[in-house]
Amino acid sequence: MEYKFWKYQGTGNDFIIFDGRDDISGIKGKKEIISRLCDRKFGIGADGLIIIESDEESDFRMVYYNADGGETSMCGNGGRCSIAFAEWKGFSGTKTIFAAIDGKHTGIISQNGWIDLGMIDVAKVNRESKNVFVLNTGSPHYVYFADKDEAIDIVDFGKTIRYNENFKKEGINVNVVRILEDGIYVETYERGVEDETLSCGTGVTACAIAFSIFNNKQSIHTIKVKTKGGDLKVSFTVEGNFYSNVVLSGPVKKVFSGIIEL
Repeated sequence: MEYKFWKYQGTGNDFIIFDGRDDISGIKGKKEIISRLCDRKFGIGADGLIIIESDEESDFRMVYYNADGGETSMCGNGGRCSIAFAEWKGFSGTKTIFAAIDGKHTGIISQNGWIDLGMIDVAKVNRESKNVFVLNTGSPHYVYFADKDEAIDIVDFGKTIRYNENFKKEGINVNVVRILEDGIYVETYERGVEDETLSCGTGVTACAIAFSIFNNKQSIHTIKVKTKGGDLKVSFTVEGNFYSNVVLSGPVKKVFSGIIEL
């Protein structure tokens, strides 16, 4: 059977997207097939796969699968790509409310083409040590602030943390942060992809919140974030240890579309 698909990327974090109004019963929930589609040598190639479905209580529902085929937690860059796709396909307008695995999200397509994604509130940040934070921004994240000249291989470091006794059962995404003059630079190892990705939306969100604590600047509400895939921005409101009005902003691009036969 043939299936129409679209390929989108948000700061280098790339996704295969299907319109859930079509018959995609041969793909939805099929772990081995999704994994094969995401394979960069034997499939289309992507960090994840998204199905955009109609939803009775919101403009649309985003169903997200990791590259290993497992349906998992929220994907920030995937959410931003979903907003662009949904607007183009007529699910929603330039302002939207959609459903995801972690609840409802808002989205706005700005005049400059950037897409603002409302993230979940964060009520708990565990500071494991001076340089290490663990928090959930829709997905669980380990955040490590590297020293200025500290050499770290993100894949080796990420595997060490992701598969240690504390995290290997559920898995965790691992981020290394370096402080810049005007923000932070983030590298991320993603569970489910089991490799470095060029950008991770929930990851940079976690790093921005951790940075406000690490740098003892609770008044910082907008943080510029650089990744290998491009620039993002994270804003939030701080009240004590509660982080609300969390917004992830950045560019999205439709890369190509096609038909694949399974």
